[in-house]
Amino acid sequence: MTDTWLIVGLGNPGSEYSNNRHNVGQMVLDELASRMGGKFKVHKARAQVVEGRLGIGGPRVVLAKPMTYMNVSGGPVAGLCNFFDIAPDHVIAVHDEIDIPFNTVKLKLGGGEGGHNGLRDISKALATKDYLRVRVGVGRPPGRMETADYVLRDFATAEKKELPFLLDEAADAVELLMDQGLLAAQQKHHPAKA
Repeated sequence: MTDTWLIVGLGNPGSEYSNNRHNVGQMVLDELASRMGGKFKVHKARAQVVEGRLGIGGPRVVLAKPMTYMNVSGGPVAGLCNFFDIAPDHVIAVHDEIDIPFNTVKLKLGGGEGGHNGLRDISKALATKDYLRVRVGVGRPPGRMETADYVLRDFATAEKKELPFLLDEAADAVELLMDQGLLAAQQKHHPAKA
């Protein structure tokens, strides 16, 4: 296995979804690609990828945005792991998370998928839940709104003003995760409880 990292931004393909809450993982990858100075290119594993290094002397990374719908993200992820010879412990899934407030980034290794079908499909395709996750908080749906309706909507006007800072923080979290490990990244990005 190589020391290359696979960073997957979850979302749905197509311009009609590009600004949805559900696509925040792909927005984070756009930020990382911009830091690398790379452009996404179509890969045979049904994903758009950027290959390169994050930072001078940084780790070799493959940024990937599956071109499949969110619920079937596992095939492209497994295909890229096979193609680039990447073990699940070097996979980072960046995704929306309704169980944490908007403007919050949390990190974890493995565990449940919390009803997130994209993660469930990746776990199935990799035959393990033991991959890293960067969870980007989008908050809970208001009132009685269905979760699916909420995550498939664009961010609210007030949220859009904060969104660049959230994407920047999530991209920083990905870099710190690879550079210093999960514990250091959690200590920086998880606020201490009062």
